[in-house]
Amino acid sequence: MPDKTFIVRIKRQQRPDESVRWEEYELRYRPHMNVIICLRDIAEKPFTRSGVESTPVSYDANCLEEVCGACAMLINGTARQACTALVDDLEKPIRLEPLTKFPLVRDLVVDRSKMFEDLKRTHCWIPIDGTYDIGEGPRMAPAVQEKGYPLSRCITCGNCLEVCPKVNQRDPFVGAAIVSQVRLFNMHPTGAMHAAERLDALMLPGGIADCDNAQNCVKACPKGIPLTESLAAMNGQVLVHAVKSWLRGS
Repeated sequence: MPDKTFIVRIKRQQRPDESVRWEEYELRYRPHMNVIICLRDIAEKPFTRSGVESTPVSYDANCLEEVCGACAMLINGTARQACTALVDDLEKPIRLEPLTKFPLVRDLVVDRSKMFEDLKRTHCWIPIDGTYDIGEGPRMAPAVQEKGYPLSRCITCGNCLEVCPKVNQRDPFVGAAIVSQVRLFNMHPTGAMHAAERLDALMLPGGIADCDNAQNCVKACPKGIPLTESLAAMNGQVLVHAVKSWLRGS
């Protein structure tokens, strides 16, 4: 009995300034394959469907269990993680493309440093004095822990930015993931001491006012984070902060 095969179409570019080319690969089907296995098969035998020798496809991946966020890409036009995209569940031929809201590096690899720069811009960390033991931090109420844990599951994959119409070359909107992280750090007992700095950052261009409430982000999030709740919560916090700041200055 001949092996069952399927086709994978991949958008290729060696460099951002190189013209786009599409390559098709015919792969042998095995049960429980995901997109990462497809890319590994291509790396072992980088010959296109027509028999032309090519090069292994460049892509990012690490944990292979939807924790690191590295393998985000467009799979059949949908932003998702390649490690949990099972071949059995995908329409054939499978079409792979890089995310479009980040600068292209090569093939399926993009530069998502914008997200990390925006995390720094919005002060998404908890400053502590690490030069000596300052003991245990303040206790968090179970209700606050329960609300904050889903927010802490963000893997910085960039899927929410990919589907957001306000994230583009003309708009500096930081995106739902960053806003949600501001909410997380603001609800932390120690992080709350620096909440004003984060709210000030969200009042600048690219902050919460740039959100048009399309709500695509919450559907694209692979971790089920309540991003629309975070956007609404931070919109309220920024409004209260702005009024208080105005009153203090008047």
